[in-house]
Amino acid sequence: MSITEDLAERLMEELNCETVFTIPVFGGIPIAESVVVSWIIMAVLTILSICLVRNLKVENPGKKQLALEVAIGGIYKFFDDLVGEEGRRYIPYLISVAIYIGVANLIGLIGFKPPTKDLNVTVSLAVMSIVLVEVAGIRAKGTKGWLKSFAKPVAIIAPLNVMELVIRPLSLCMRLFGNVLASYIIMELIDAVCPIVIPLAFSAYFDIFDGFIQAYVFVFLTSLFINEAIEDDD
Repeated sequence: MSITEDLAERLMEELNCETVFTIPVFGGIPIAESVVVSWIIMAVLTILSICLVRNLKVENPGKKQLALEVAIGGIYKFFDDLVGEEGRRYIPYLISVAIYIGVANLIGLIGFKPPTKDLNVTVSLAVMSIVLVEVAGIRAKGTKGWLKSFAKPVAIIAPLNVMELVIRPLSLCMRLFGNVLASYIIMELIDAVCPIVIPLAFSAYFDIFDGFIQAYVFVFLTSLFINEAIEDDD
């Protein structure tokens, strides 16, 4: 078998999302591997969050609490600059998505298949984010104002603005899925050419640094979309 055929076979195996088990209702609901891994991620993050917020004090806070407050304050300041005061209510969602994507991209380091290699996961994240963006626009402008915004700056481009409802989630999900897929392909090619030392250095970039970069880009773009949706057009 040639290197190309072997790579193609391993790629298809990596992208194939196997069914872990089936819930015996409604004719059987298959639960994919990406869903189970996502549940594991959410369970671990929930337990970690509970541990971090236990025994918080108003007076004489400990070092752990001070470090946590500084970190959360810095994150909120970062998003405040992107979404503004009116969009502050959406920051918890943005933080949650960023943490999930970051952990999902890194979980392959401990033997799990990253959920972000499943196109269904990236599509779901993108659709949730765009729904939030449009809901934010409706809450800020009202239904009538939101509908009028599609005809700005001039009515002739209204069809293009409507198309953005599809283009935006498509660009978000394909950017995330495409980068994860490209990272895997590049690492496999490097491993096939030089399987000893070089892959370790590139793995540090593609598996760790790039994983966080993709999380950052996803929430950064979502923040910009939210700010655009809630800003006053008058």
